Amino acid sequence: MQLTQRGITAYCPMVTTVRQWSDRKKKIEAPLIPRVIFVQCLETDRDQVFEVAGTQHYLFWLGKPAVVKNAEIDTMQAWLQNDRSETTVQGLKTGDTYIMENSGFKGQEGIINEVSKNRVQIVLKELGLRVTITRKPEA
Repeated sequence: MQLTQRGITAYCPMVTTVRQWSDRKKKIEAPLIPRVIFVQCLETDRDQVFEVAGTQHYLFWLGKPAVVKNAEIDTMQAWLQNDRSETTVQGLKTGDTYIMENSGFKGQEGIINEVSKNRVQIVLKELGLRVTITRKPEA
């Protein structure tokens, strides 16, 4: 990657997903967060990021470049490496605060965004991400 060649630490979290074409289904690797790459660089090196083709802008939060803590990146990496399996949805409603218990996001606090019969969407405050947890069908 061109960023790492410039001495800039870069991370693009990837997930395996199934895509449907008219004639087939195929498993592909796709970014967890489309169009986002996390970079770690000195303030003085920030302009070097824009020397890489395709780079458009930094994400901003409250008028300043967004900062994602190393612990949050570590949590995301751990979650992606683990089996993101079964979590039950019981007694949750939109707007509730929820602390993740059974995944690589363990200990992260979020707000319930949406609840349905077999899934729940949680917005993780610190990461600014929406995580969807789907309950596995019973065998």
